[in-house]
Amino acid sequence: MTSSQPLLQVEGLVKHFPIHRGLLQRQVGAVHAVDGITFDIQKGETFGLVGESGCGKSTTGRTILRLYEPSAGSITFDGIKIQELSNEEMRKLRSRMQMIFQDPYASLNPRMTVKDIVAEPAVEQGIITWKQSEEFVSELLETVQLNPSFVRRFPHEFSGGQRQRIGIARALSLNPDFIICDEPISALDVSVQAQVVNLLEELQKKWNITYLFIAHDLAMVRHISDRVGVMYLGVMAELAECDELYENPMHPYTKALLSAVPVPDAAVEKKRQRIILTGDVPSPVNPPSGCRFRTRCSLAAEQCAQERPEWRQVTPGHYVACHFA
Repeated sequence: MTSSQPLLQVEGLVKHFPIHRGLLQRQVGAVHAVDGITFDIQKGETFGLVGESGCGKSTTGRTILRLYEPSAGSITFDGIKIQELSNEEMRKLRSRMQMIFQDPYASLNPRMTVKDIVAEPAVEQGIITWKQSEEFVSELLETVQLNPSFVRRFPHEFSGGQRQRIGIARALSLNPDFIICDEPISALDVSVQAQVVNLLEELQKKWNITYLFIAHDLAMVRHISDRVGVMYLGVMAELAECDELYENPMHPYTKALLSAVPVPDAAVEKKRQRIILTGDVPSPVNPPSGCRFRTRCSLAAEQCAQERPEWRQVTPGHYVACHFA
């Protein structure tokens, strides 16, 4: 976290999905999934990205890996401008950038054994041969705290927590520098969530892996993250060091989110004021003018409808996009 050059720099990232209608499939609009966000991630850091469902967190992660092509903006990984790479160059770079998917049931091929699922990326990238795959996968299963004898089993024979560990083993098979964790615990039982998060932390200490941790569980994000970014309807609302964000939130949306997190102290919980947001999240097809949050904000004024708030640094390392922060 002390290096001057971030491992990942995202500047003005935009991802719009076109909407086509009619016989000629003309474009009649676009879903503004990600609309100009800027942040960086230092080597060895865990950067938490939080927000409501549908705010663009997962799209951001997939666009960084170019699983979706960015509409605009720049993504720089270890000094390499990702959007300028050819498909073949991107394929080689992907060995350094991996993803753990949200749904452990949908992200594993049901027709493949654990050995084939975990070894395939390493074989494709020329790290091992199929002859070496059984020993290679057995070692990885031990690393993620699964029995090495499971190599010949199929995904349906495992629980959700075990499947997610297989997904983690697959991501580790290429020895990546950077892993995007796309809500890796949201589909798991609460009893298993802590085990998976502890495993991710152990792996980070062992191999100095950098994480982008996407989630909407604010308590878990606080536990695992060094810095946290808060997204709302495709834009970044606030970004700060973890403790700073939780103790001194500046954006009205962040304050509302944090007011919903239960505190394990009855006396404190009694005194806390819960901020209830009115109305629904606007459609990303036709987002509000100016500030995206103004339709649900108690501080909203005329300026908020006319001007998009500037993404600015209010105190060292604490960024916010609000006219009144």
